[in-house]
Amino acid sequence: MLHIVAWAAIAIGLANLVGGVWLLVLGGSPYYGLAGLALIVIGWLLLRRNPLSLHLMAALIVVTLIWAIDEIGFDWWKLVPRGDLIVPLGLAMTLPWITRALRHRTDDSRPWLTVAGPLALALVGAGGVAVASGIADHDWHGRLPGVRTPVGLSDQPDGDWRAYARSWEGQKWSPLKQVTPGNVAKLELAWQIHTGDRQRPGDPDEITYEVTPIKVADTVYLCTPHNHVLALDAETGRTRWTYDPRIQVTGEMQHLSCRGVSYAEVPQAASCQRRIITATNDARLIALDATTGRPCPGFGTNGQISTLPGQPGHPLGWYQFTSAPLISRGLIVLGGAIYDNKAMKMPSGVIRAYDLADGHLVWNFDPGRPDDTSPIKPGQHYVLSTPNSWSTSAADDKLGLIYVPMGMGAVDQWGGTRPATTERFATSVLALDTMTGKVRWVFQTVHHDLWDMDVPAQPALVDLDLPGKGRVPALVQSTKTGNIFVLDRRTGQPLHSVTERPVPQGAAPGDRLSPTQPYSAVSMLPDRATESGMWGATMLDQLVCRIKFKRLRYDGEFTPPSLQGTLVYPGNFGVMDWGGMAIDPERQVAFAHPNYMGFVDRLVPRADPASGNRHGPSGGSDMHGASEHGYNPNFGAPYAVELNPFLSPLGLPCQAPPWGYVAGLDLVTGKIMWRRANGTTRDQMPVPIPFKMGVPSLGGPMVTASGLGFMSSTIDYYVRAYDLATGDVLWRARLPAGAQATPMTYLSPSGRQMVIVVAGGHNSLGTKLGDSVLAYALPR
Repeated sequence: MLHIVAWAAIAIGLANLVGGVWLLVLGGSPYYGLAGLALIVIGWLLLRRNPLSLHLMAALIVVTLIWAIDEIGFDWWKLVPRGDLIVPLGLAMTLPWITRALRHRTDDSRPWLTVAGPLALALVGAGGVAVASGIADHDWHGRLPGVRTPVGLSDQPDGDWRAYARSWEGQKWSPLKQVTPGNVAKLELAWQIHTGDRQRPGDPDEITYEVTPIKVADTVYLCTPHNHVLALDAETGRTRWTYDPRIQVTGEMQHLSCRGVSYAEVPQAASCQRRIITATNDARLIALDATTGRPCPGFGTNGQISTLPGQPGHPLGWYQFTSAPLISRGLIVLGGAIYDNKAMKMPSGVIRAYDLADGHLVWNFDPGRPDDTSPIKPGQHYVLSTPNSWSTSAADDKLGLIYVPMGMGAVDQWGGTRPATTERFATSVLALDTMTGKVRWVFQTVHHDLWDMDVPAQPALVDLDLPGKGRVPALVQSTKTGNIFVLDRRTGQPLHSVTERPVPQGAAPGDRLSPTQPYSAVSMLPDRATESGMWGATMLDQLVCRIKFKRLRYDGEFTPPSLQGTLVYPGNFGVMDWGGMAIDPERQVAFAHPNYMGFVDRLVPRADPASGNRHGPSGGSDMHGASEHGYNPNFGAPYAVELNPFLSPLGLPCQAPPWGYVAGLDLVTGKIMWRRANGTTRDQMPVPIPFKMGVPSLGGPMVTASGLGFMSSTIDYYVRAYDLATGDVLWRARLPAGAQATPMTYLSPSGRQMVIVVAGGHNSLGTKLGDSVLAYALPR
């Protein structure tokens, strides 16, 4: 036993000494090198059966505690890697087998307590620190306000959910009150169905169920990754009809996803007056009869339109539709998803509006020709590589405006040749005239974006009662950076202050940087990353993360991409991604789920920058070309880019948990009123231990007028209900797979409020795949 402990101490010490010296050379903490040296000496003394080893271990534990508390305070998860090897070694050294061996070697007749007393006291101190840090509460506690202004009648029955976010205002709020904070704990499974659409041979590796169903009258409609459309009985879940567009899946597709379908009525049509509109991964727009599921004969050709004319010269799959089309004033408006970091010459980011009745093109907003929105003529093509919109837009039919969340032009991490004429629209919120597509205003959230901070979420429209301004029609835009921009949706002017702050400089050769970036007074930006904030499951894991951190370039947010490698924090996973926030228009508050994960990007000079478009694999070896992770070729650019999550050797984030929260935001004051670590490690560990660490989530929340929030998008397989006022978890249910989607709710024909969750998994997050649609309701 003594030899095992001694050699373990020497091995751990050597690893810490070597890594610690490297860290010290990089300008990091001297602790690891000194601790490594101490452990080697302790191991050597143990082999010589010298009782001094016990006292030296006691001293090391005390020094470690002082150093750890000085660095990060009493925070359990941050303390764990600082002591999870040293403390067990110390405990092992107090065992009678070792202390007897030490006394026997020196003929020491003193009692055990005298020999091991100092080490025992040090271990008791470590236990006290562990208890104190374990009970310390690092959540933010507060309370959101109650109802400020009741919302009047809407254009749909209270029991329906007729659009992706229930309405095209993007709020994800339901006026239903049957399920309340007082009875939500009684929710039970009412029905469950399986769509039958699973990953197939030949599919890209990234296949995701991100869909939010809609409900109209007595029917629920949803889509699957292969763009199957299902109509379900809202009471029982029984399938009424299915439609399979038989999409053409190619190896050039980055992913397969469908976040939703849309509903519209065309009362003047001879047939197909109630329609389901869906857009596919192979770039088709399709109109279906909502009653039968058959294609609408008067729409396009046999109910569908190809959107590829005007987008020539690119493989099928480089241009996809993944989000629900917008319906406004008799028009279908949609942008498109474009393969990231493939080449400099990529499809256009054009936004198009089609007539809802017959599908003819009414206008097109081409960021390369923004002043001419008249329909493109046959044989013409849109300007290549312009900023796109892959998410869902919002609409204010009274103002006659649509609000488009814009992404970036090709490519993400290098922008030396981006034209200023198109870049003014990149990473912005764009307001277009609904009927003409003309630009009314544009608000840019990141200037000259080199970090993949495209605006990912549907804008949310809400009227706010602001001091000194009265009732103002507002637009709330969550972003990947963590900034939350609250704008007057008539003009695009900020309602909460936005300031331009200097940001790090030093662009890669041939590129340029904006000297400042916009920062909103309403923000969920994380604290700046530091060496002391690096984490790991063990002290060795943490040491590697510290070394990685010191080797990277990191000067705070907006540190530019580099040949050295840059830590991008928050990373392109985003503080908030496409799921956005849920807005309660009566309380004028938001329910958010911020994530804090770093990414590393490294520019790789290309041997032949002028090689233009070539077809070849991109993505990391673990993603087989389907994801942005790993090597991204950027054909035609002077640099390729390597993109990877900032992870430890054990595959855990190098930043300390929590990595995911839920938060309550008062939109009137702009203040975060509460924030809670959210989710457990149960489904991400070899042994399903549900440590409540606060885990990442990808999807969106939903809120109800009764004061509840619902969310299912964490990487543990649960749907949860929260008290909107405080963030307390009031109910949760186990799911059969990951549910990286946004829940919705409706009233069934019999009067039961149903909460719907789609659990189909997400490859990129590593959650279990499935094909379940689950409905929860109160007992009859």
